[in-house]
Amino acid sequence: MRLINRKPSRIGAFALGLVPFVAAILAYAIASHYRRLDNPADKLLPSLGDMGAAFTRLAFQPDRRSGDYILWVDTFDSLARLGGGMGVSVLLALSLGCLIGFIPHVRASLAPFIATFSLVPPITVLPILFIMFGLGELSKIMLIVVGTAPVMIRSTAQAVMEIPRELIIKAETLGASVWQMMLRVVLPQILPKLITAIRLGLVPAWIFLISAEAIASTSGLGYRIFLVRRYLAMDVILPYVVWITLIAFLLDRLLLMLSRRAFPWHHLGGASL
Repeated sequence: MRLINRKPSRIGAFALGLVPFVAAILAYAIASHYRRLDNPADKLLPSLGDMGAAFTRLAFQPDRRSGDYILWVDTFDSLARLGGGMGVSVLLALSLGCLIGFIPHVRASLAPFIATFSLVPPITVLPILFIMFGLGELSKIMLIVVGTAPVMIRSTAQAVMEIPRELIIKAETLGASVWQMMLRVVLPQILPKLITAIRLGLVPAWIFLISAEAIASTSGLGYRIFLVRRYLAMDVILPYVVWITLIAFLLDRLLLMLSRRAFPWHHLGGASL
């Protein structure tokens, strides 16, 4: 049997997936060990033990000044901003995307503007957002919206336009109004693709969130990373990077699980990444 036709078992696939992670950890541990042999006080590549101790201190020991558990406060604040920004983007994508994709006059009016606006680098408008909305939470949420909503709107509109025309004609033949077709034909068809758009939108959303927190914030995962960088505290920075990656991975898997449970017909063609 050819290699392209061989599929690993579930246990085999899990083991193969672990190999790159284990190799990366081993490579880091070896590099850190040899670097610290030359300079035990080296901060660039802290040992796994040092990073574990720093993570434990931030997660389970209250801060001496505030009494807060820093890791959890930072995580909560960042997730609140991320959730607020992505929530607004999803509402915009669902409403404007459906209208642009389904109604030709709306598409002719808004599609060129949305397409042009989606090409604006969001980081370049961050100073404008700070001037308009201040340095509080709203400007950070708006940066996520500006960075993710236009692309999600275009993706949703494209999904609407890809709905087979036969379904629309059948609904019209049965006397359905535009509103009924939106609810009973368009919405069920695009929801799984909207979840995919959310999964893809989370990647730039994290970038914009960390950027905004690094520039103007007093809490959050991005704020903490850029706060301790002046002390070369890699034993804090690296665990925070891993923690952010883990949260992002879990969010992505939860959305994929939701899509598979709610829309199993959408995943019949094969495995979803």
